[in-house]
Amino acid sequence: MNQPVKIRLLVAALLMVLATGNAASQELYCNVQVSAQKIQGSNREVFQNMQRDIYEFMNSMVWTDNIFSFSERIECNLLINLDEQLSADEFRGTIQVQLSRPVFNTTYESTVLNFVDNNFQFRYVEFQPLEFNPNSHTSNLVSVLAYYAYLLIGMDFDTYTQGGGTPYFQVAEKIVTNAQNAPEQGWKPYDGSRNRNRYWLVKNILDSEYAGVRQFLYLYHLRGLDRMESDMTQARTEIYESLRRLQEVYRRRPDPFMYYMTVVLDAKADEIVNIFSQGFPEEKNRVVQILTEIDPANENKYQKILTSNS
Repeated sequence: MNQPVKIRLLVAALLMVLATGNAASQELYCNVQVSAQKIQGSNREVFQNMQRDIYEFMNSMVWTDNIFSFSERIECNLLINLDEQLSADEFRGTIQVQLSRPVFNTTYESTVLNFVDNNFQFRYVEFQPLEFNPNSHTSNLVSVLAYYAYLLIGMDFDTYTQGGGTPYFQVAEKIVTNAQNAPEQGWKPYDGSRNRNRYWLVKNILDSEYAGVRQFLYLYHLRGLDRMESDMTQARTEIYESLRRLQEVYRRRPDPFMYYMTVVLDAKADEIVNIFSQGFPEEKNRVVQILTEIDPANENKYQKILTSNS
């Protein structure tokens, strides 16, 4: 296997190879919910079938060459909220993507991604199979689902191996390239506002200018959260050092359109507040200085670190 393999999967992968001889297995344990409460007077069964088909697509596809045991699959959620039914088989709404990652030697699940895509329009035909072709864009529903599958896998790998998600982000980028002539929104650089769409998200991730954001994910999780159980003080020190990577990116290029950094901080802000609320006074001050510089929109939230009791 030439892709980077996460530390937590190495033993499980070897055991699976010996036990079954399989070359690959399903990577995602994805919960899917389709809500169509805003759509009145429709056949409700179509939404049940849609939810079932999307669930089977996300969880039955083999997305990589890596081997995952059932217990090691990547936990994630897709929450699809349908706002309009444009025709008998065309819908418009939002898709919320959530990714969690277990922390070593604990039962705690850390949120890695909690993201809402507001540009989600697609056709769904009951009983028509969802089939993904990485070399072409034939269905906006399938392309969006596959894009987020690879984004989720890439982000999860990045928390275990520095740069480990690159092969999967590159597939997501290819899906974007294939969709440049699609009529639906979200794939082109000028879709949406403030450079916030699928095009810019994966472009930011793979841009070397923003490599520090990916380094943050690795250091924060593997050297920080995963050490919480054994050495809380050292773990907080490592998390502080990971935040400095974000600060370096911000100071080098204080771009208000640093989309990926915004997405990462949106997922991590509350957790960071909880972690450093238990820190030492000097430690709290240093962390809050960084956070209010790189994420001023959430300054009030970060100030809670200073007012909390250790």
